[in-house]
Amino acid sequence: MSDTKLPEAFEKQMKIFLGEQDFKKFADSLENEPNTSIRLNPFKGTESEFQQDKIPWSKSGYFLKERPSFTLDPLFHAGCYYVQEASSMFIEHILEHIQAPKDGVYLDLSAAPGGKSTLLSSFLGKNGLLIANDVIKSRANVLKENIIKWGLGNTIVTQNDPEHFSGLEGFFDLVLVDAPCSGEGMFRKDQDARTEWSSDHVSLCAMRQERIMDKAGGLVKGGGFLLYSTCTFNTKENEEILEYICTEFAYEPVRIPIDSSWGIVEGELEIEGNSFYGYRFYPHLVEGEGFFITVLQRSENTPSLEPKKTKDFKHPYIKSVGKQKSQFLIEQLGLSQKSIFYSVQDSCFWLNPSFQHSFEFLTRFLNIRYFGVELGKFNKTQFIPNHEWAVSIFEKKGFVKFELDKGHALSYLRKEDIMPDNLPEGWVLVTYLNIPLGWLKNLGNRVNNYYPKDWRIRMK
Repeated sequence: MSDTKLPEAFEKQMKIFLGEQDFKKFADSLENEPNTSIRLNPFKGTESEFQQDKIPWSKSGYFLKERPSFTLDPLFHAGCYYVQEASSMFIEHILEHIQAPKDGVYLDLSAAPGGKSTLLSSFLGKNGLLIANDVIKSRANVLKENIIKWGLGNTIVTQNDPEHFSGLEGFFDLVLVDAPCSGEGMFRKDQDARTEWSSDHVSLCAMRQERIMDKAGGLVKGGGFLLYSTCTFNTKENEEILEYICTEFAYEPVRIPIDSSWGIVEGELEIEGNSFYGYRFYPHLVEGEGFFITVLQRSENTPSLEPKKTKDFKHPYIKSVGKQKSQFLIEQLGLSQKSIFYSVQDSCFWLNPSFQHSFEFLTRFLNIRYFGVELGKFNKTQFIPNHEWAVSIFEKKGFVKFELDKGHALSYLRKEDIMPDNLPEGWVLVTYLNIPLGWLKNLGNRVNNYYPKDWRIRMK
C-alpha cells in the first residue's frame, strides 16, 4: 500500500472520467505491484532466461512472472532485450497497422531513455533511418548508451530543442512525440509523481506540449504519420493537444484496430467535422501503466522536403573517410563495398549508404551525438576496435571469439581483471551465450579489459 494519497483534484477528475464504481477499481489497481515487461531485440537471436507471458499487442514483448536483477544478467548489458512498460509497446501494433515505410526516415523527438527508439529501430531494421533526439544532455547520454547496446546501426542520436528542427518541415516519414507530461499514468510505479502533481502542473505541461507540437506538427512529410503520446489521462494534455495539432496543421484521422480483450479504451473526438481517435490504457483494465496515444496522417498534398545533395561534405568535426582507409575497413572488417565511413576525432563510423544524403543534410541543422556504428581507430598500421562495434549486430571478421561463463561475464562487465583458461592471445571478442559483450586483449603476461568504464556494473 502506498503512503502517498492521490491528489483530491486528480480523484475528482478521474471520477468524472470513469464513474464512482470504476474509479474504485482504478484506485485499487494503483496499490498493486506493477508488472515487469521486456521487449526482445529481434536481431540478437536470443530470448531472456526469465519465464514470460506474451504481450498481446507486441510481437517481441513479454510480461515477466517476477522482476529479476537485470543488472546481473549479461544479456541485458548486451542489448538482447529492453525493459519497457507494456502499454507503450502498443506503438509496435500501430506501426504494423499503418504499414509505416520500413525504408523511411523517422524521428523520435523526446526519445530518452530509449524504449520507444529501440522499438522504432527494430521496426526499421536494416533498411530505415531513425533520428533519436533528446534536449537534455544527461538524458541524451543515456539514450546514446541504449542505442549502442541495441546495436542495429540505423540510428542518429541528437541533442536538440524542438526549435532546432526548423528548416526540416516535411522531411520525416514518421514523427513520434512522447511528450513530457504530468505523469498521471506513473502513479503506481512512481510515488513522487503523486506529490508533484497539481492542476497548475497539468496546465504548465499542456503549454509545454503545445510549444513542442507547434514545431513537431510541421516535420511530417505529405502522407507521413504523426504519433503523439503521453503517460497521463487528462484531456488538457491529450485531446486538447490533439485538437491544437489538427487546427494548426493539415492532418487526417487514423483509427487503429484493437481487440476488446486487450482492455484498451478508444476515445473519439470530433474536430472540424472529422472523427479523431485516442487510445487510453488504464491500469485496472490492462496489464500495464497509464498511457495515451493518438495517430494522425499528414495530408498527401503537403509538400515534402528532399535532402539536397552536396558535392563536398563539410562539417566542423564530422569528416569523410578517404578511399584508402575506407577500402581497408571494408576488406579487414568484412563490410559491404558500398559502405560509407566518417571520422570523429580519429574514430571511424559506418553509416548505411542509402542515407548518406539524408545524414549530411541533417548535420547542417542538428547537434549529432552518435550515428551508425562506431568501429574503432587507426593507430599507425593497427586498427583498434571499439566497444560500439563489438555489441553491434555486424560481423566481426578476423577476430577470435571466446565464450565466457556467467561468472566471468559479470567480472568482465564490472571491468575487473580476468584471465579465463585457454584465452587466445591478441584481440578477443568475448561472448555470453554466443552474444558479444565486448573486447579483451590478451598480451600474454596480462589481459586488458576494454569494457567502457562508465558502463561498468557496480553491484556485487
